[in-house]
Amino acid sequence: MRLLELIRDVPDYPRPGVGFKDITPLLADAEAFAAVVAEIAARVDGPVDLVAGAEARGFILAAPVAVALGAGFVPVRKAGKLPGPKISQQYELEYGTATVELHPFTVPRGSRVLIVDDVLATGGTAGATIRLFEECGAQVVGLSFLVDLRFLGGRASLEGQRVETLLDVL
Repeated sequence: MRLLELIRDVPDYPRPGVGFKDITPLLADAEAFAAVVAEIAARVDGPVDLVAGAEARGFILAAPVAVALGAGFVPVRKAGKLPGPKISQQYELEYGTATVELHPFTVPRGSRVLIVDDVLATGGTAGATIRLFEECGAQVVGLSFLVDLRFLGGRASLEGQRVETLLDVL
């Protein structure tokens, strides 16, 4: 599969023992990038009001998916990046902890939300993002990832959610 060829493996980044999936070669390939956005949008089941992208590579995928679906885009930011009123969720990474935040005033109660990110690893970021939107009274209708690192078991932490991935790494 050509997409897999365009994702570069970077060992021991950002910490020793972690294998980073670098999608920048894929993003630099206009045809591949367009195909990824189109495929993610095509797999959405039903109407979507908002597409959320987790910082930072999730922004890159989620924003054009939102445009393709005629939906709004909501960035889910790392702690300390958003001014003004915000809500936060802390979560576990495969190599530590982190916090994500969003502006609750950008999420109308009852909104149907699709969460998009580049990689599903342990499911920590996705789980925290789901909790943020639920706190706003929104309904998460699906999660879409470019790559699922199946060996890390993140999909199990998202049980009960509709999860789509374009590539699986066993």
